[in-house]
Amino acid sequence: MLPGHPYIHYSNGTLHVEQCDLAPLANQLGTPLFVYSKASMLAALAAYQRGFAGRNAQICYAMKANSTLGVLQVFAQAGCGFDIVSAGELARVLAAGGEASKVIFSGVGKTRAEMRTALEAGIGCFNVESEAELEVLNAVALSTNVRAPVSIRVNPNVDPQTHPYISTGLKGNKFGIAHERTLATYQRAASLPGLHVVGIDCHIGSQITLESPYLDAMDRVLDLVETIEAAGIPLEHIDFGGGLGINYQGDTPPEADALWNKLLTKLDVRGFGKRKLMIEPGRSLVGNAGVCITEVLYTKPGEQKNFCIVDAAMNDLPRPAMYQAYHGIVPVQQSSATQQEVVYDVVGPVCESGDWLGRDRPLAVQAGDQLAVLSAGAYCMSMASNYNARPRAAEVLVDGATAHVVRTRDTLQDLLRGEVLPPASKTPD
Repeated sequence: MLPGHPYIHYSNGTLHVEQCDLAPLANQLGTPLFVYSKASMLAALAAYQRGFAGRNAQICYAMKANSTLGVLQVFAQAGCGFDIVSAGELARVLAAGGEASKVIFSGVGKTRAEMRTALEAGIGCFNVESEAELEVLNAVALSTNVRAPVSIRVNPNVDPQTHPYISTGLKGNKFGIAHERTLATYQRAASLPGLHVVGIDCHIGSQITLESPYLDAMDRVLDLVETIEAAGIPLEHIDFGGGLGINYQGDTPPEADALWNKLLTKLDVRGFGKRKLMIEPGRSLVGNAGVCITEVLYTKPGEQKNFCIVDAAMNDLPRPAMYQAYHGIVPVQQSSATQQEVVYDVVGPVCESGDWLGRDRPLAVQAGDQLAVLSAGAYCMSMASNYNARPRAAEVLVDGATAHVVRTRDTLQDLLRGEVLPPASKTPD
């Protein structure tokens, strides 16, 4: 198996996901191709379930990490709720068999139409992120005769020590209510007739690999819980968000069960051990479950750089272009000992200098070979686009030796769907 990827391994010289040989799968379905391990997802989920054994807790998968229906179904059938950020994500949850009552609606820019849709569906809770949103949600709730369950997202000003673009709990971030405005905001929420205050929420960032930010954030949130309840506003649940990182390049995040053992100990010491808990893991459940198979189109030597040009691009795997993120890249077919490695930048066909998947990678490859981009289960297909009029890739969910196609590749007709040409202008006489 590959380090950090227990369900991805070589067998007879060919890369496998679980018991599924990737080479013939890619030959059959074409590339780029995303392949996910169901067993990997369930094993990652099991670590959280072990951590919460015996507790009143609800795990809500943060589906922005990967919103493919086949992936959502895995977590719905495992009893998870879902953390959503749009009405479109709610529709996907329901289509995959998820329960609306286990849905948390987060996000700083919910529209009135989205609020109404979520209320009519009967979602479990809105994570409100601004004082202005409280007022709008109250008005929408009154107009639909449904009292909206709300939890207020608090910005605890804790540095998660991650990439600035995925940090969400500092004063300069757009998310949540400022720590010092929290009590006043809860008092306003409790006074509004269309709202029912049910909890408190905190989310400090993504790809967090240290325990200390979580412990600091928990202390700050529990201080607020004590203050809010002392003012006569009871809170049914405490939502500690998600953000736990994965191993991309020798990263060593804590195991979910070990992390939550420490957090729950702190919770017990402070007298909140029996409170209902909510968490919103995303990347840590799906990130290392996925690979993207891509074909080498050309190798291009240069004076300063050698380029390995592949058929996957920044529209398929946007994280390197967006965050300068690292993904492991390995051959699908192991090279022979006699093949010479060359150091390449692995790049895609998109007409942008930022279209790269990996820099300075030693590879023994030639045109026609297949490569696997690792850790591609999170924030790849969910952020994919049709930039350069490129069809989005197909996706496969592997269960043991069985490969299920859970998304077919876009066709050229798909790229044109929904567009209408205006009437042609008359040619002047």
